[in-house]
Amino acid sequence: MELKNILVAIDFTDTVGNLLTYAESLAEKYQAKVWLVHVAEPHPDFVGYEPGPQYIRDIKAEELKEEHRNLQSICDAFLSKNIESEALLIQGSTVQVIIEEVKKLQADLLIVGSHKHGFLYNLLAESVSLELLKKAEIPFLAIPISE
Repeated sequence: MELKNILVAIDFTDTVGNLLTYAESLAEKYQAKVWLVHVAEPHPDFVGYEPGPQYIRDIKAEELKEEHRNLQSICDAFLSKNIESEALLIQGSTVQVIIEEVKKLQADLLIVGSHKHGFLYNLLAESVSLELLKKAEIPFLAIPISE
């Protein structure tokens, strides 16, 4: 098995340390790069043709910069300095963006958190992890996240 790029998809509610522990141990073993990816929701003011007032765009841009700084801090805090890593913050549809990034970054492994829900919830709602499992064309590691 060859691992050069590991993509870890997170949201800020995950127990990120658990996901990055797995990523770190695999990255060390295979000298792989870790890509930490968070998909931000598209801002409703930016949907459609009208870009919205400048002050709204400025506020949103600052919020995204802050999220990216937080993401980079997570990389720095949880991953060894010996591991090459990069944090990416991208706006869009979560599943679609992650699948696109897997291809663009030539990821060899996708790591995600999987929230435990009851049978009825799983029956009625497709989870992001399940959708990624269906669409990912690379090995997939889902780490249970306790809530």
